[in-house]
Amino acid sequence: MNAYAGTATLTRLAFRRDRVMIASWVIGITAVVLGSAKSFASLYDTPAKRASLAQSTNDNASLRAFYGPVFGWDGTGALTAWRFTVVGAALAGLMAAFIVVRHTRDDEETGRHELVAAGAVGRRAPLTAALLTACGAGLALGLAAALGLAAAAQDGAGAWVFGLGLAAGAAVFGSVAAVTAQVVETGRSARGLAGAVLGAAFVLRAAGDAATDDASSPLVWASPLGWIENARPYAGDRWWVLLAPLGFAAVCAVVAYTLAARRDLGAGLVAGRPGPPVGSPALSGPFGLAWRLHRGALAAWAAGFVVVGGVYGGLADSVADLVKDNQAVTDVITRMGGQSRITDAWLASAVSFLGLLAAVYAVQCVLRLRGEETSGRAEPVLAGAVGRTRWAGSHLAFAALGPAVLLAVGGLAIGLAHGSRAPELAGAALAQLPAVWTVAAAAAALFGLAPRATGAAWALIAVCVALGMLGEAIQLPQAVMNLSPFTHLPKLPGAPVELLPYALLTAAAALLGAAALTGTRRRDLAG
Repeated sequence: MNAYAGTATLTRLAFRRDRVMIASWVIGITAVVLGSAKSFASLYDTPAKRASLAQSTNDNASLRAFYGPVFGWDGTGALTAWRFTVVGAALAGLMAAFIVVRHTRDDEETGRHELVAAGAVGRRAPLTAALLTACGAGLALGLAAALGLAAAAQDGAGAWVFGLGLAAGAAVFGSVAAVTAQVVETGRSARGLAGAVLGAAFVLRAAGDAATDDASSPLVWASPLGWIENARPYAGDRWWVLLAPLGFAAVCAVVAYTLAARRDLGAGLVAGRPGPPVGSPALSGPFGLAWRLHRGALAAWAAGFVVVGGVYGGLADSVADLVKDNQAVTDVITRMGGQSRITDAWLASAVSFLGLLAAVYAVQCVLRLRGEETSGRAEPVLAGAVGRTRWAGSHLAFAALGPAVLLAVGGLAIGLAHGSRAPELAGAALAQLPAVWTVAAAAAALFGLAPRATGAAWALIAVCVALGMLGEAIQLPQAVMNLSPFTHLPKLPGAPVELLPYALLTAAAALLGAAALTGTRRRDLAG
């Protein structure tokens, strides 16, 4: 049999299974890019304003580390490309990694791969289909972003380089995930290892950009994200640089095929550590098991909150100098932060961003419930003396308490990097909890009442992120802004605290959580 037999059929199946997820990623990222392009067009409408932004950014090591240096400022397209070339490529890579692991290692864990392999399917077909799906999703994202940016910036050449950079990011880290899926035995470990590689690539590039203002550091060129950054959309359009990440992706794909041919189905090249002969007493109940399942992700998210909080706190003292010559930008930050003092407004907007990130973590905890159910791992737990309410509640407890830990850590990181007000900023971050709980409870209600639609919880996150990040910049109507629970919270630190919004959001979260537990108890398992 041909080793690639059945690839086309499996690819169509993969796109069908992932159609909602891929569409959400593509629409969400493209919307953020286009919203930012519109914002740049209105806020930096003169060459002098754009040149001032570029100079301020290139003089600030923290901003260069996060976004990279500004290579060009001739128009809206150049500034949008500066803001999203690296971040967009990283997000595209994350999307591709999730897709590849889902259709390789996850399918092996659930037994789906074995059923497929029993038919007229070649040995390389599942991996090939996964890579084609990931690269296809990356191309769709790159095409959508390029067409939108070309229309917004009225310049096609730079937009196509930008779009190809996003597609290259998907190809690189999708191929990396194909390798990690061969190395380890579980999908969770494969995703974690691929995410670690992506994080290392981002850190290498950030360190190099912090050291130089022209992306010439060897550390930048040691990272695939640095290669994509040096394509420089709208500032030279160096198409040839993108051959490097594409070549790297091809090498990783060859390595993945080689490793896949040398291991048994279901096994990894690195064997999992055998567990102790006697289980820990902590695993005698569902909450102990939930802690074991969630602790690694919680630690990784906490480390990320420290980094993000440190970046925002480090910029707080210099933000006034960054926007001093642009009243429009000052007004946007003031509206986002709800304060008259620019530093407090910046800190309030930073705290709000941490709240959005915490909501992403909370939804991820809820979706872990669905993963446990569909993979069959929930059945042995529920076969014992464990009710569905306790089982679901053990995971939802982390969706409620985990964000509290993350927000406290992030708020303290902002305060310590800022040099003062750490307790106050930790409290301001914790004040985002009712909105986070509302989003998490809505996702849980989907799981309990309409389990097949649980993935739509990401749409809730997309709406909250889009409104929180772009709503004030493009001045959306207040009725639209009110769709996000975060809109109803006071802008802390600095704003007067009103208890009514907190009470209403907490009550809404409690009602949705109760509906989720009731639905979980009454519906069919894996329905």
